[in-house]
Amino acid sequence: MKGIILAGGKGTRLYPLTKITNKHLLPVGPFPMIYYPVLKLRQAGINDILIVTGKEDVGQFAQLLGNGSDFALNFTYRVQDKPGGIAEALFLGKNFVGNSPCTVILGDNLLEDDLTPFVQEFIKGNKKAKVLLKEVENPFGFGIAELKEQRIVAIEEKPLVPKSRYAVTGIYMYRPEVFEVIARLVPSTRGELEISDVNNYFIRTGELSHDILQGFWEDAGTLTAYYNVNELLQTANLFSNSLTRSL
Repeated sequence: MKGIILAGGKGTRLYPLTKITNKHLLPVGPFPMIYYPVLKLRQAGINDILIVTGKEDVGQFAQLLGNGSDFALNFTYRVQDKPGGIAEALFLGKNFVGNSPCTVILGDNLLEDDLTPFVQEFIKGNKKAKVLLKEVENPFGFGIAELKEQRIVAIEEKPLVPKSRYAVTGIYMYRPEVFEVIARLVPSTRGELEISDVNNYFIRTGELSHDILQGFWEDAGTLTAYYNVNELLQTANLFSNSLTRSL
């Protein structure tokens, strides 16, 4: 299993904090934000991690994280020249992933659950994609999964009338066939390759599975969410000493 952390984007929802700093380098609790997805992948036994970011920021990420030896990991970096969507950023990992499955995390997704059982179940199973869901109080601001008989039948982005309260988090697992799907995508009206189109393809083919997160999860991409997660992580111990001993 390979890991991919997507850490690009302009972070406009966090202005002015991100005027000169990539949002994934902002402090959250005692660590830079990027540490949290790194440590979650390591906790799940994923040692080879690709970090995708913009050309203006890749040097800062490399300076902070190095080659991964401080984390007992191996880091690789790829540059997304301009914003083109999550699926386009993921496609940059095609050669890195090779024939392995991969776990993808958006760098501003912070969570409490251990990913290990989800990863192991996906590796042992035969589905080609998995998404992790989280029940949220405000389902209007997320991609929402419609569930029938314990199965996702559709994902709708920011619905006016949500069909459930289960948000699709920025944590995905794919087999290498995902890159064939991305290669056939057509840009959306935003001019981007949408990850929801990828996931909806696997829904149509019956190859998407899901699990539901039970613990804390936050997309820290807005000012309100960023301040909330900072307050929580000042005191909450989301990582054991064994996870953070090398930091």
